[in-house]
Amino acid sequence: MNIAAPARPATAVPDTASIAFEPTTSQAWLLRVADTCLVHAQRLAEWSGHAPILEEDIALTNLALDLLGQARALLTHVGAEDGFDEDQLAFLRAEPAFRNLTMVELPGRRAGRDFADAVLRNLLVSEWLLQMWTALQASSDAGVAGIAGKAVKEAGYHVVHAADWVVRLGDGTDESAQRLHAALDRLWPYVAEMFEHDEVDDEAARTGLGPRRDQLAAGWRVRLEPVFAQAGLPWPATSAFRSTGTRGVHSEHLGYILAEMQALQRSYPGGRW
Repeated sequence: MNIAAPARPATAVPDTASIAFEPTTSQAWLLRVADTCLVHAQRLAEWSGHAPILEEDIALTNLALDLLGQARALLTHVGAEDGFDEDQLAFLRAEPAFRNLTMVELPGRRAGRDFADAVLRNLLVSEWLLQMWTALQASSDAGVAGIAGKAVKEAGYHVVHAADWVVRLGDGTDESAQRLHAALDRLWPYVAEMFEHDEVDDEAARTGLGPRRDQLAAGWRVRLEPVFAQAGLPWPATSAFRSTGTRGVHSEHLGYILAEMQALQRSYPGGRW
């Protein structure tokens, strides 16, 4: 069945194709989780059709869909008060309005990064999300607690899947181990941002909305250290570098992700299919 696209405007898309969304402190905190899920899903989806085995093609696509569902649920919750739906918040916010961890926007398959980068990043981020969703089950916001109750089960599976691959690569051939160590060197400088806290985190903790990020660090490390040991990976020292994606100051890579992700909606603003 052919679906005709709406007629393309003869003139350039006006600036009003973007939305002006000024989040409250609570909304900004929730966007840190929602946007991390959304952008991480985009990076994982790049491996669909390109993973080393057919089963992993399907697995990574399913992981991306889980993350997309988590992002949609939180974005819907965040935007409800101001009349925005999840599509508007995903497709019509400009780059500085995103609050994701910088790690998830780093280059993926299309930029020539290794499969080891994909599985190690998935392990680091999935365990962070598992710690976050576990804490959010007790959120003072009943809607967020309900979302967390479902998401925590998915995050748990994501951790197991990623950990299996990390051990498989680290304890495999000399080449697979070397590639995993190289991926760790590329990713580790961005770990520090996962556990920083600021006034947004402090307010979330004060109101019971969710934890400060630094409160997740101990549990995250306890669960990942045995995986690193099995994979023959050293536990690196904390990097002095601090990335700033959760404050809306991103790497040069996010703009390319958003350009692709938002292209259709920005070409046909308000289009219905």
